[in-house]
Amino acid sequence: MVFPLVPTCPDSFFGASGFTLQAHHLVSGSGLPVSHGHMKSSGEAAAVRSPTLRAGFALRGGTMALTRLETLQLWLFKAVMGALFLLFRLFSPRTGGRKKLPPLRSHLLEVSATQLAQKIRRREVSSVEVVQAYIDRIQEVNPFLNAVVKDRFAAALQEAAQVDKLIEEETGGEEVLEDRLPLLGVPLSVKESFALQGMPNTTGVISRQRVVATVDAPPVALLKRAGAIPLGVTNTSELCMWCESHNHLKGITNNPYDLERIPGGSSGGEGSILGAAGAVIGIGSDIGGSIRMPCFFNGIFGHKTTPGVVSPENQYPPFSGRHREYVSTGPMCRYAEDLLPMLKIMVGPNAHMLSLNAKVDLKKLRFFTIPHDGGFALTYPVSKELLDIQRKVAERLEADLGVKVEEVHFPELRYSFKIWDTYMSLPDKEGKPPVPFAHLMGEPGRPVWPLWELLKWMMGKSEHTMAAIGLALLEMTHVSKSPPFIIQQKENLQRKVDELLGTDGVFLYPSHPRVAPKHHHPLFRPFDFAYTGIINILGLPVTQCPLGLGEEGLPLGVQVVGGKLQDHLTLAVALHLEKAFGGWRDPGAK
Repeated sequence: MVFPLVPTCPDSFFGASGFTLQAHHLVSGSGLPVSHGHMKSSGEAAAVRSPTLRAGFALRGGTMALTRLETLQLWLFKAVMGALFLLFRLFSPRTGGRKKLPPLRSHLLEVSATQLAQKIRRREVSSVEVVQAYIDRIQEVNPFLNAVVKDRFAAALQEAAQVDKLIEEETGGEEVLEDRLPLLGVPLSVKESFALQGMPNTTGVISRQRVVATVDAPPVALLKRAGAIPLGVTNTSELCMWCESHNHLKGITNNPYDLERIPGGSSGGEGSILGAAGAVIGIGSDIGGSIRMPCFFNGIFGHKTTPGVVSPENQYPPFSGRHREYVSTGPMCRYAEDLLPMLKIMVGPNAHMLSLNAKVDLKKLRFFTIPHDGGFALTYPVSKELLDIQRKVAERLEADLGVKVEEVHFPELRYSFKIWDTYMSLPDKEGKPPVPFAHLMGEPGRPVWPLWELLKWMMGKSEHTMAAIGLALLEMTHVSKSPPFIIQQKENLQRKVDELLGTDGVFLYPSHPRVAPKHHHPLFRPFDFAYTGIINILGLPVTQCPLGLGEEGLPLGVQVVGGKLQDHLTLAVALHLEKAFGGWRDPGAK
């Protein structure tokens, strides 16, 4: 997931100078995170909720002054984007108002995968019944969502019948089946960028429309080997490089809580069908928020694993440069209790790297909360309802566990986008840079010409989305030398965060500055993904947790971040937050 539509401003604004503000720190001369403790009073809470002032640069604890040139550049960028947004609103088609999905019609759709597997093993329900219930739900909601882009319903029902026969003939008992096939008979959805044998593997690129996977990606194979039954593949953004799951091959995917809003990307099809109860478990990948944003926008759980633990092989597009250091593959699901069993399966031979069997005593963990990134001028300020819900999470943890949730601030976080952009462009150990996006857009033929594609798009003739064209245009502006100031900011942030978390710390961090945006609106706010992207570059595990619905009936949520290889800690916190805040909510409920 990469965000393409960014302005081509001079280096004095986006480049090595770090907005030419590197001399200004929130804590004068300390180089340490600001720590405020957890705010209790309404006045203190208001201070936390009002961290940014003029142009987002005046921060609590210190003020960063802009030069006249930078102020002009910032004003010009916002004026241009504002004008484009007004034009978009003027000419975009009007819809007939908000629509709700049909309510759930089967109780089987309200049971976790773990419990479904148990019921199937005990013959309380057949796998055929479960699979058919989910097929019926997909057929009911997919016309609203466009989430599942290719199904394998007939094959899935055949496989379910084989599961039921296997269980009937099993003589070793339920325990044997649970040990060998923990997900036996449970339906599964798969992000289309993962190879699933016999299914398309296009990532929404028209030139790849005839590509069909001949093998299974390793984590998909492991889930199938554990007994899971794939129902089909789900939509992505073009080449998995945008926060909205939209492409010109499969179309646009909608959010189940509001069809006029995005489900996120690039795992947006997964998030949408899971949020709509058309699947109970799924699989996604994340290099800038592609698991966490769809989970946040669709009100479900997801886990971005520590990089290097779950195999990234047989995904498209392939990874190059240093991308393998930042990409993660992980589970997506509606019920928190399914995260750990899925991850135990997906890690395969790397299970020894994580402590997934360790019992976690939440009362012995150290908890922190970071309410915002410190004020990057081109990201939305975090909304009041998201600041409020994160504060409530901290208060609930303190009340339930008897712990202290300490508020901390890292001044380097305001460079999150530039850090992510810089490190995503770095060459690998052999000096090979990432494969240019324009090359991927043109495969299997010649690379596309971004300016020509832009002209074609303006005439309605391009096969590519504006988001993809924008990224290709952005690549034309990249300089070969990495900004030293940004490299230093990342190294400083990495050191501070690693020291803060250790092996027993977790922190709360916003998933996004706002709830699910309306379709295409992210084109005008392309930097908001920095709240998730920075965690990829830091190489940390994150569990995305739903926290109920907000003022507009849209999902709220928070990232729970742990130290490297401490995935079990954030998964344990997710279980607690599900009990405290209710977890997933049915979008079709009255």
